[in-house]
Amino acid sequence: MTETMTLLAAEAGVPMKKTRRRGFSGRVRWWTYLFLSLAAFACIFPLYWMFVVSTNDSAAVSQMPPTVIPGGNFFTLAEQVFTTVPFIQSIINSFIVAGSIAVAQVVLCTLGGFAFAKLHFRGRNTLFVFVIATLMVPTQLSIIPLYMVMARLEWIDTLQALIVPGMASAFGIFWMRQHISSVLSDELMQAARLDGCSTWQIYWRVAFPLVSSAGFVLGLLAFVTAWNDFLWPLIVLQSPENYTVQLAIKALQSQYFVDYGLAMSGSFLATIPLLILFFFVGRRMVAGVMDGAFKG
Repeated sequence: MTETMTLLAAEAGVPMKKTRRRGFSGRVRWWTYLFLSLAAFACIFPLYWMFVVSTNDSAAVSQMPPTVIPGGNFFTLAEQVFTTVPFIQSIINSFIVAGSIAVAQVVLCTLGGFAFAKLHFRGRNTLFVFVIATLMVPTQLSIIPLYMVMARLEWIDTLQALIVPGMASAFGIFWMRQHISSVLSDELMQAARLDGCSTWQIYWRVAFPLVSSAGFVLGLLAFVTAWNDFLWPLIVLQSPENYTVQLAIKALQSQYFVDYGLAMSGSFLATIPLLILFFFVGRRMVAGVMDGAFKG
């Protein structure tokens, strides 16, 4: 094929540029696979070690050399987890809280991002800077005023005290604003207005379908963040039947002694739903992250 193109160019009088080989054959080198293998091992080993400890007793943590072979106590410790705390109810509570927050953030943050990206109103840039500035405020500073608000609403020890404060986030608004700015052109909005669409119809029928992949990633990140949240549920929840899964794991630890096998069993059981979730939606998550990465 190359020789044919060279002959055609010579007959047409077109000079061919000589390319210099730089020693790159297009194949991935062995050290790339080595680096990726080490990175994968560094990510997977903590999960594997948690499973090893959850199948042994607490002595496996301090044993030298440490054991890396799973034991046979996993089902015994798992049964103890379910009898010590209302673990199934805690998982259900975590699903309710994390799922509600994920859906709310997808809708509200997409709506806020659409407003900042495509709607022109007075004070838009100032308000957007204020939203971004809230990212610099530590979460711990808002705990006391947020607790006072929840107490005034009489939402202490309820799941809505966890759901409502997390229904929108500055990061989600910024994420969706940047994505909508890159995929939704002004010409497309003008065409939709010529067809008689209102602003709400443009958002729901044009903008939202275009950013559904990025919204899916945002919802997944919000779900994982809410699932792993510990500080705010620890402060606002009091009854064991309202515990989330992270508080249930904390309840497995006694005041003066930590049974690492029992605690690791609870942690591993709490990780299984996330692993199942990533198994089914991991490919779509990667596609959502990469969507628009090569737009220029």
